[in-house]
Amino acid sequence: MTTQAAAATEHDAFIADWQDWHRQQEARLADPHGFLAITGLHWLTGTPQRFADAPGAWSTGADGIEVVLDDGAELVIDGTAVRGSYRFGIIPERGGVEAVWGDAVVEVARRGGHDIVRPRHPDNPLRTAFHGTPAYAPDPKWVVLGRYTAFAEPRPTTVGAAVEGLEHVYEAPGRIEFELGGEKLGLTAFPGKAPGSLSVLFTDTTSGVTTYAANRVLQVPPPAADGTVHLDFNRAANLPCAYTDLATCPLPPAENRLPVAIEAGEKIPYERR
Repeated sequence: MTTQAAAATEHDAFIADWQDWHRQQEARLADPHGFLAITGLHWLTGTPQRFADAPGAWSTGADGIEVVLDDGAELVIDGTAVRGSYRFGIIPERGGVEAVWGDAVVEVARRGGHDIVRPRHPDNPLRTAFHGTPAYAPDPKWVVLGRYTAFAEPRPTTVGAAVEGLEHVYEAPGRIEFELGGEKLGLTAFPGKAPGSLSVLFTDTTSGVTTYAANRVLQVPPPAADGTVHLDFNRAANLPCAYTDLATCPLPPAENRLPVAIEAGEKIPYERR
């Protein structure tokens, strides 16, 4: 195989890998009980409340979240049907339980120190009308080499949220330095989804123009032994708040507002245009 043919094959593989990633992103959104299926964001108090999109009366207190179901109503939790009164207990921050109600799922969770209920109904119009997310064409030039430096100890980092008045606190393990267009840049990293991986929330000068204004997120594989990381901005993804106001997504820390245009990754969803 010639050098030119090998390069073409490598480029084709790069494009195919990105297309697979983007399809998976859209499949998660289109899931019958994904974020596009959310019909309400309900904040619980000590006073029992009823919601049109969930069964029973819901409240929270020192012993955690409780629901009192009406006669004949039923939730299925971890495969077990429950009736009458059910106590979920104290849910940890960013934790949650899914309670099945017919063809819907009631998410019972804690966000920003508050207990919430978020029902997810497959027939929600936002979900049934979803037809994909626009994105920049993938380009290898947006795969950037960086260096990760761990902090001596994880730093508690408070950031705002898509919901006004709400805050999130993350333990930032370190910072990533890299260069783009001749400019030296840096990003504070949060723990990623997989062990050892990192997650970066950021904005750039495309934010609010071609990309969602509040935030995008980039998942970063675990750094090499020498701290080397690869930042593939082609996989800069929208968070749920880019599609719905019923999400509590975190905002980037101030130092992650990049003064350059990252013309890569997912763009403003059609739903926000």
